[in-house]
Amino acid sequence: MQKKFVKTAIAALVLAGAAAHAGAADWFPFKVEQMEPAFSPDAKATLVDYVPLPKASKKWDICVSFPHMKDAYWIGVDYGVAEEAKRLGVKMQLVEAGGYTNLAKQISQIEDCVSRGAQAVIIGAISADGLNGLIKTIAAKKIPVIDVVNGINSPDISAKSLVSFQTMGAQAGEFIAKKHPKGGKPVKVGWFPGPAGAGWVEAANKGFMEATKDSALVILEPKYGDTGKEAQSKLIEDVLQAHPDVEYIVGPAINSEAAVPILRERKLDKQIKVVAFHTNPGAIDGIAKGRVLGAPSDSMVIQGRIAMDQAVRILEGKDYMKHVGPKIFMVDQDNIKKLPREILLAPADYKPVFKVN
Repeated sequence: MQKKFVKTAIAALVLAGAAAHAGAADWFPFKVEQMEPAFSPDAKATLVDYVPLPKASKKWDICVSFPHMKDAYWIGVDYGVAEEAKRLGVKMQLVEAGGYTNLAKQISQIEDCVSRGAQAVIIGAISADGLNGLIKTIAAKKIPVIDVVNGINSPDISAKSLVSFQTMGAQAGEFIAKKHPKGGKPVKVGWFPGPAGAGWVEAANKGFMEATKDSALVILEPKYGDTGKEAQSKLIEDVLQAHPDVEYIVGPAINSEAAVPILRERKLDKQIKVVAFHTNPGAIDGIAKGRVLGAPSDSMVIQGRIAMDQAVRILEGKDYMKHVGPKIFMVDQDNIKKLPREILLAPADYKPVFKVN
């Protein structure tokens, strides 16, 4: 009971703090978890206020590399890095590889960024380990590398701006496991972790599986796939065909976007419930309309803002938090109306920004 109270109190604190700035030009201070020792699997979290620099001392040139810009999640992170680059007064060039199968393209794009003179690189990595050789080369040139959102295992990165996707997966798992305690009627769950091999996917899978193992939930074989709506739709349809008695569909936010229309078209939306293990505008809208049960929020916009601030702090030799991320909290139909969308999501009319001069 005490643990539940503390979680609820912290979530309320995060919501209140974010809401205070929802309509303001400044997004800070923002409640974050600072992890120490940094980059350690045994790191402990301390809840602190994140306050970025007022302005950069010069017009630094920052390269940003994302896996893709195919969905609203990465558009939200783009909003964060671009708006923070503008606020700080630095240059930004963003490249995107087109999907999680394009590791070679991401490597080539980052190499081009460095060749043209980028002074720091922010990477949303396609692979947790596949960029390690490149990062070692970049770090040897004294160019800071900031790991944003997805997770990189390289010892040569300078900072991390991300949350634990293991915690994200666990929160989604706990959310449905408590509805179906051990000993109850077995309940089949279609589980869609995301693209195989991505660090965030492996972490979310581990957290979800651990959180659901002592419950009545029967987790079907994980269905891995790219985070495009078409790919996720195909996976969902395959599971519905093979397991017509499935009662939950759980996956990344884009999976919930794909699931809702499929279930409504098949008139299964009352029978099968949808849960996401992170948020995007589609998942938030789904929760607001009662079509998605809930999703933990990782405040992707703030992750992007913090990564940009970390890059500038490192370039200017200023103190910085090496390993930090927004406090995770569950968004559901009980608190959706209190959610400060302007802080956690890109504006509805936002168009992707690839360059800030």
